[in-house]
Amino acid sequence: MTTPATPSGPATPSGPATPSALARAEALYEAGRYEQAGELAARHLAEDPEDADALTLLARCRHRAGDHTTALAAVEQALRAEPELVMAHLMRTQILLALKRYGDAEAAAHRSVQLAPQFWGSHYAMGTALAATAEAGGGRDRARLAAAYEAARTAVALGPEEDAAHFLVGLTAQRRGDHATARRAYETTLRLNPQSSEAHNNLSLVRLRRRWFRRGAWTQAAEGFVASAALDLTDRKARFNLEAMAWGTAAGARWVALVGFLASAIGSAPVRTGATGADALVPLALGAAVLVGAWGGWAVWMARRVPPRLRRPLLLVARNCRPVLAMAAAVALLGLYSAVSMALWSFDAGVVAGLGTPLFWAVVLTYWISRSALNRRMPKD
Repeated sequence: MTTPATPSGPATPSGPATPSALARAEALYEAGRYEQAGELAARHLAEDPEDADALTLLARCRHRAGDHTTALAAVEQALRAEPELVMAHLMRTQILLALKRYGDAEAAAHRSVQLAPQFWGSHYAMGTALAATAEAGGGRDRARLAAAYEAARTAVALGPEEDAAHFLVGLTAQRRGDHATARRAYETTLRLNPQSSEAHNNLSLVRLRRRWFRRGAWTQAAEGFVASAALDLTDRKARFNLEAMAWGTAAGARWVALVGFLASAIGSAPVRTGATGADALVPLALGAAVLVGAWGGWAVWMARRVPPRLRRPLLLVARNCRPVLAMAAAVALLGLYSAVSMALWSFDAGVVAGLGTPLFWAVVLTYWISRSALNRRMPKD
């Protein structure tokens, strides 16, 4: 599950002391050029070290660069210069969450709500801090999670066009088990911001829960994961979800392979034990029909389930994921063996059994081993 992105723009309208320098730095920040934005802000601070707006911008740049300790020092200096600067309190909340200081983050968010109770971003920060604290406790703090959900709803009421607020409603609802509300919230998020990779990813997770009861849910989920991975190439979550779907497809085919294996073994057994005439031909024909029907039906089902636009992304993901390759190889070998043993029905029964039994158990063992290996690839968050 993906956690919410934080608002990157200024939270309150405050005019910078030197509009030209800070405006350029702000523009660079919005363009994702955090290092250059930080350099401009630092250059301005060399002349005016107590400019709270510039200090807060510097903290945002350092936070984006992953230097949370320096970012915290900058934002706390900003608050010493201007204790009621809401943007600084919001930024401090984000930094403290990154440092996993959840109690301090909640206190910072609570202060921002006190200072700006009618600003959506204050309640968004409160909801984010509460949700992060609940998640850090293993999701068992239901009271905090409920409070986070209510804070997110307040943020939506105050900022109905803010996609981040709707995303937080979806995230907290999803963690509470209210998947219908989560789905609507994520759909609203994507209506407001179609480029939200987090919303694509989490909406797909919600859709996967209904994949057996809702036609097309699996395909829609796969499309969402593909979109999420394409929008954020550094995010491992959507890629892992695609790997899990590819592995699930290969693992699901093991049942077809096992049915084919039994059909070929039972169908060709009378011939190999010396039966002739109808006693040999009828079981052989029935076994062949089951084998062809099982794999043909699976192929038709997968062609409908995975449209052409999804096949290439899934194949690319599968090609670089060893658990998927191992599962697919084990299933393919057992399927190939079943077809060959049925076609070469005159081969000695001992030879056939000597090849088939190891392949049968290889599929069973590969399922559990590859599943464990796939779980180890899961992103920690």
